[in-house]
Amino acid sequence: MQANSGSDKQSGRTFTEAARRAQIVAAAIDVIAEHGLPNTSFAKIAQQAGLSSTGMISYHFRGKNDLIREVTDEIVRVNTEFVVSKLRREAGYLAPLRAYFAANLALPDEYPTHQRALASIVANARPDDPHTLGLIEKVDEIARGQEAWLREGQRAGEFRSFDPAIMALAIRSARDAAVARAGDDPDFDAAACARELADLFELATRKQS
Repeated sequence: MQANSGSDKQSGRTFTEAARRAQIVAAAIDVIAEHGLPNTSFAKIAQQAGLSSTGMISYHFRGKNDLIREVTDEIVRVNTEFVVSKLRREAGYLAPLRAYFAANLALPDEYPTHQRALASIVANARPDDPHTLGLIEKVDEIARGQEAWLREGQRAGEFRSFDPAIMALAIRSARDAAVARAGDDPDFDAAACARELADLFELATRKQS
């Protein structure tokens, strides 16, 4: 096995540069979660990251929108990897559907800072913001994947006949509302909600014998 040259071949960045960018992104997530997107500044991020000046942030990112877009990418990546890791443990289609809600409703406990930061970004972003467009693209990609998965479940005979696009929309809408409630209400029983939603959508999707 050859030794690594110390650079990221895909991006052209050195490992040191990639690590610094990751440090800045992590600090930005913390700042947005604590102060909200409108009150987030390079000065606060630099302080959170332990940087001597904001110039280091400007060196790695073209501006606030560029940084926030990468913050959004990172949060979506973390959320997706967590949920997918839970779904991979389940066989068939009905079991992963149930696990989907359990995993998503566990996110506020597993990654509370990430969820607060994402909620602030979504709440304060304008439709024409570059980072909003990045999030929309990811949501569309996830939607297409969910629709394809539901069609596979129909072909496998586990799901009844329905419009996969509409069902996927209903699933995501229920998930988003529940995750938002879990983030806002400390007394909200996320696990119980996950079970109720799982029961609801199992009844809505499964093929009757």
